[in-house]
Amino acid sequence: MRRRRIGAYGLCRDDEGRVLLTRSSKTADIAGIWQVPGGGVGHGEHPATALVREFAEETGLRVEVVEVSAVLSDLSRLGKPDEDVHTDRVIYRVRPTGGTLRSDPDGTTDLVAWVPPEELPRLPLMPFTAELLGQPVTPLPEAPPGAVRRPLPPLPPNAGQRFAAYGLVTDPAGRVLLSLIAPRYPGAGRWHLPGGGTDHGEQPATGLLRELMEEAGQLGRVTDLIDVTHLHSPAASGPEGRPMNWHSVRVIYRVEVDVPTEARVTEAPGGSTAEAAWFPVAEAARLPLTDVAALGLERLGR
Repeated sequence: MRRRRIGAYGLCRDDEGRVLLTRSSKTADIAGIWQVPGGGVGHGEHPATALVREFAEETGLRVEVVEVSAVLSDLSRLGKPDEDVHTDRVIYRVRPTGGTLRSDPDGTTDLVAWVPPEELPRLPLMPFTAELLGQPVTPLPEAPPGAVRRPLPPLPPNAGQRFAAYGLVTDPAGRVLLSLIAPRYPGAGRWHLPGGGTDHGEQPATGLLRELMEEAGQLGRVTDLIDVTHLHSPAASGPEGRPMNWHSVRVIYRVEVDVPTEARVTEAPGGSTAEAAWFPVAEAARLPLTDVAALGLERLGR
């Protein structure tokens, strides 16, 4: 069985260079593993909002988001070979603004601590936390016999949560690449940033480069992480043939195409992209744009 979830996490350091970590409790999937504070993003919730909420619940601290630090994805089985869990993790750099540091022994974490850099190699770390902190990434231990996985919170009826990666794609001439949303898809007739939903087990940047080839026939390279946004459409109309309560979390990257070619859609007919084209930035700004494309062009002008 395949499952997907989206999480938001906070990288918080103090003036001494220590990083704030939490330890998973006996009620978690596997006890005794350390990670940066955070947790699941609720349906319709912005990842930054989820992070602030989860941070307060796990540590007692109020924090403000400084910037998006990284976006990572991973697969885990946690002792269940028939169940793959894909987690998309949005990591923010945060700073405390108040509250009192405390542990939460009754939750899925039972200890919170400021950890000096020299102690990190001695701790069992979640793989994404180890990667984030520049430590060796080691597999998680298997769940103990008889362990029962906590069920993910159920989605509302007729609802779906989607993780997608989009690219602000430019070429050496300064043109920007846009894709036109096909009929029957949400946003039909508007120009969008190339990209789309990531596949199970796929890293966001990898998924974006795959979508860039499918939607526009271009080879690109990811150069920067721009932002993470979300869109909650309680009654989106799409190819499902019925209104859907969709919640999309979208990561936006900067992408460069060093050797551009004529843009052409290579995905199978019936997909979400009607056509793709290169535009001078001034011309692109006058097109009917999606919110993601408008945000990208705004960032391009800075």
